[in-house]
Amino acid sequence: MSDHCEEQEMEAEALAAIFDTSFEVISSSQPFEWSVKLVPVDCGGDEEEEEKQNHVAVKLISKIPLDYPEESLPELDIEVIKGLALEQKQDILALANDEAEANAGMPAIFAVCEAVRTWLADNNVKGLDDGSMHAQMMRRAKEAERSKAKAEQKFEAQKEEEEMTQAELEELAVRKRRAEGTPCTEENFNAWKEKFDKEMAQKKIDDDEQAQKEVSGKKKSVEKKDDTADRLTGFDQFSGKAGIMNLEAMEAAAEEIENGSDDVKVEDLDVDEELFDDDDDLDDLDFDDSDDDDEEEEPDI
Repeated sequence: MSDHCEEQEMEAEALAAIFDTSFEVISSSQPFEWSVKLVPVDCGGDEEEEEKQNHVAVKLISKIPLDYPEESLPELDIEVIKGLALEQKQDILALANDEAEANAGMPAIFAVCEAVRTWLADNNVKGLDDGSMHAQMMRRAKEAERSKAKAEQKFEAQKEEEEMTQAELEELAVRKRRAEGTPCTEENFNAWKEKFDKEMAQKKIDDDEQAQKEVSGKKKSVEKKDDTADRLTGFDQFSGKAGIMNLEAMEAAAEEIENGSDDVKVEDLDVDEELFDDDDDLDDLDFDDSDDDDEEEEPDI
């Protein structure tokens, strides 16, 4: 058993998992030989639908050398199942060998299968197995048209890549300028200094205006507070602390009068007489009516 046997068996297991019944082991002992049926459209095992959708089909036969994949390439062959002539068979075989060489040194059978299936999908038309001169001319015309379309696609892709490269170069130049910075000369330093001085002067003006607004606001707050500092509260007016009226003293005097005491002196009462200078408000009071009402409310005994 060669040193590459295990790696080759693992590749066979992977191909069986991918292609299912389309993969066949022709030889299970070294050198291994595998077969993969390839069609343009995979119909999931529906043979009737597969026959309807696919006009071409082939089998890829792979003989695996003992030192594959590290040192040797697989020996490939194409078996036409339907729809292809000898000319197309040779084209597909050349494509398969090119793909195997492109994947030298690694498992290549899956990549070869994908390349062949792509070719089949691009040529999935009826009549490719027609060997007449007219059919060959039509195939060559279609092949030329297909080659032209691929060349245009390649040109557009290359053009886009060049444009992206130019954009990347411009971005690289910008990054370089940012990393190196701007060289300091007398001219650009003076320009920077002038701009900096203007910014600092404007900042000082703005700071002074803000400070002035804060001072004005504090002054207004202090003045407003001073206006209310000398005002008397209701408690001060009736507690006697302000010298206007003392309710306790007045209640005590009224109590002594009721008890028949003649010792009460009006001048001893702490009363602000100015509160009682205006007698106009007393004219509206009807003391007689009040007395009459009190008499009427007394119950008869």
